[in-house]
Amino acid sequence: MPNLPPPAYCPGCSLSLAPGAPGAVCPRCALPLTGPVPQRVLEIDAELWRLDARRTGLLATRQELLAGLRASGPGSRGRADAASADSSALATRATPVAPVAPVAPPVARNVLLALGGALLAVAVTAFTLVSWGRLGIGGRSAVLGALTLLALGVPVALLRRKLTATAEAVASLGLVLLLLDAYALHRVALPEAGGAGYAAVAAAVTAALWAGYGAVLPRLRGPLPVALCLAQLPLPLWVLNADGGPYALSWALLATAAGDAAVALWCAGRRAGRGRRAVVVTALAAGCALGTPGLLTSAVLALTAAGWAESAHAAALLAAAAAVLLYAARRLARGAGRADTAPAAAAPAAVVPAAVAGLAVLVAGGGALWRVGALPEPGWPVLGFLLCALVLGSAPVGERSVAAGLRLAAAAVCAGAALWALPSVARLVLGPLGWVFRVWDGAPRGARAAVAPGLDWPYGMALPVVLGTLAAASAAVGRGLGAGARVPRAWRARACGGALVAAGAAAAVLPVVLDLPYRVAVVLLVALVVLLLAAPVGPSLTGAAGASAVTALAAAVVAAVAVSCWSLAEPAMTVTVLGALAAAFAGAAVVARADAAVGPVAAVAAVGWSGAFAAAVPLALDVPPHRTAFAVLGVAVATVPLAARLRARPAGVPVECAGYAVAAAAVALTVAEPVALSPALALCGVAAGGVALRAERRPVAAYAGGALLVLAWWVRLGSWEVTSPEAYTLPVTVPALAVGHLHRIRPEVSSWAAYGPGLATTLVPSLVAVWVDAHWPRPLLLGAAALALTVLGARSRLKAPLLMGGCTAALVAVHELAPHVVQVAGLLPRWVPPAAAGVLLLLVGATYERRLREARRLRRAVGRMR
Repeated sequence: MPNLPPPAYCPGCSLSLAPGAPGAVCPRCALPLTGPVPQRVLEIDAELWRLDARRTGLLATRQELLAGLRASGPGSRGRADAASADSSALATRATPVAPVAPVAPPVARNVLLALGGALLAVAVTAFTLVSWGRLGIGGRSAVLGALTLLALGVPVALLRRKLTATAEAVASLGLVLLLLDAYALHRVALPEAGGAGYAAVAAAVTAALWAGYGAVLPRLRGPLPVALCLAQLPLPLWVLNADGGPYALSWALLATAAGDAAVALWCAGRRAGRGRRAVVVTALAAGCALGTPGLLTSAVLALTAAGWAESAHAAALLAAAAAVLLYAARRLARGAGRADTAPAAAAPAAVVPAAVAGLAVLVAGGGALWRVGALPEPGWPVLGFLLCALVLGSAPVGERSVAAGLRLAAAAVCAGAALWALPSVARLVLGPLGWVFRVWDGAPRGARAAVAPGLDWPYGMALPVVLGTLAAASAAVGRGLGAGARVPRAWRARACGGALVAAGAAAAVLPVVLDLPYRVAVVLLVALVVLLLAAPVGPSLTGAAGASAVTALAAAVVAAVAVSCWSLAEPAMTVTVLGALAAAFAGAAVVARADAAVGPVAAVAAVGWSGAFAAAVPLALDVPPHRTAFAVLGVAVATVPLAARLRARPAGVPVECAGYAVAAAAVALTVAEPVALSPALALCGVAAGGVALRAERRPVAAYAGGALLVLAWWVRLGSWEVTSPEAYTLPVTVPALAVGHLHRIRPEVSSWAAYGPGLATTLVPSLVAVWVDAHWPRPLLLGAAALALTVLGARSRLKAPLLMGGCTAALVAVHELAPHVVQVAGLLPRWVPPAAAGVLLLLVGATYERRLREARRLRRAVGRMR
């Protein structure tokens, strides 16, 4: 194959050039031939020529190889030598491909064998059930015996010929024949034997025979798993035949599952193979299928036992199951340690049986303490289960996987105890919300009445004891105490947070359980809030411990809400509690570190409770709510400089938003009194002006302040029942427009900021007056002024006069035309308005694109205005 480029030529018209140095241009097409670009084109052409030559050679080699394959195929023996010679000649250019004879896919083979075996099994079954009575006892025995021996002996010959799949199918037929032999024996020789008892014996014998058959022929993968499945039946069937009751049935199920576990562990420890894996999988599936109902039945018996005997019997069942599961878990953990060359490594497969074993032990121990009366109702049996869980969780275990499973079981029981206590704690938190609708009705007699009148508290001291025990256990986990598996640092931090919550809940329910006096209970709850706030602001709660800090802060907020509702029973207690909570949250916000996650939340809570305290003091002194609003508004105004000072800290924006919320609540208190609403809005406008001093808040705050001041002026005019607002608004509008015109000297000031407040001061009250005025001078004058503003805004390219004047003129026109339109609509037939609306929609739809372009053009024009 040539590797040199073709002779020199023109890359444009392919004209061959004379050897030697070519001219500057092609003599035919005048294409430049000198320089880097023509040389690069020539290099590309040479590379393309080489690729074409290579492709031609590969196609020729492919054809030669195909010819050699056809020559060596069936029916071409005479050409085999020539083909092999050609193939050897081409071996240096390509790798020879050996011809593969077509073979039937294994899937099709297995399907055919399965169908054949199934048809034979159906035929044999039909013969046994239908045609059995036509033969004598000797004929029956001879037929079944001969067929069974034949079905069991044929696989031996098939295995010698390496027909394993066919041998599996015939062996399955032999199993069916064995079962039919057992059925025939029962019908002829042992008809008086019980059905369940005979089935148990037949299953046991068949399982033993089939297991021996599988051991003799180890190349068959089916007999051993099938024998294992048959071995699941004898003990349960025997118990059912003997009517042994639930305890005997549980023993049978658990004993069979234990045998399955032993088989699985024994096979797993031997040399791996397909047959071994099938036996292991079958044993595990069978053990789970029988062990699960056995464990559940034993657990129900343990929780419903009556007396020592039944409780001990159920506990023995669960203990036996737990022992088997723990042994299996330890074997799995040690096997994983040897495989990973790390004995301390955790084996996930060992965690599950260890966790189930731990649950069985806990149910046995807790059920025994409950049913024998050691921990009577109500609530104390939960403590028994919890104590058993703590003992199990602190037990020293060598294998890390087994220890993790036992800790998981103990954690599950602790979670169940927490769920048992949750409704009572939620009732304690949500019950006092009813005082919002019964403010200052008088102090109740005790703590239970403070939660809810007539509260039934069936738990007694069990509830705080359970919560305290949970708190101690969580604290121990958080501090890394106890033996066994190590707890990650993140989970230890969460455990510390859970300990704080559980301890706080225990302290909160204790006054209710003891039914302490109302004032004593409230003081204790306030002290609890302070203690919960002291935990998040500590210097040690950083990094992963931030989760526990946030949890403690959330618990403090919930407790503060509950005790605030408790305090609504009498005025003095309300003022005292709200002031104490405001001071506590403010102190927490100050003490909290700048990078702590609890600082912003504490600051927001401090602002909220400060506003509530500011409202409670005047209300307790019989001050009307619309005057009380100014005290609340003082708190909101105080947050303006505070938020400006904290702008660089995480609490800056939350404090600012909390101030806005408090201001909104204060304005809401004055809605019923316009005389108070106007100065409240004006004060909010002044505060917004203070916010506008901050450069990052200036655009929004300036507009908001102007709108609030204008709104305050309108409310004042409405409270004076002014019928001619122009006399009051024009004196304000004229200087406002003058000041705005002076501000227009700066190019960054828009027309909205310059003229918007002044124009709105007069236009909006006048527009409201037009809609309630029945005379014509005001609409005429306002419409003329609005039209003049519109024209002025259009000529001066000012957005605010244009839009405000246009909207005002349109509303005035609607007001003037509305009566006539209503009158005309009343005279027209009822079908005319819908028809007119339909025609209008058709016209708009037909010219939609043009209208859309015009609307976009108008929007761009308005957007270019200032």
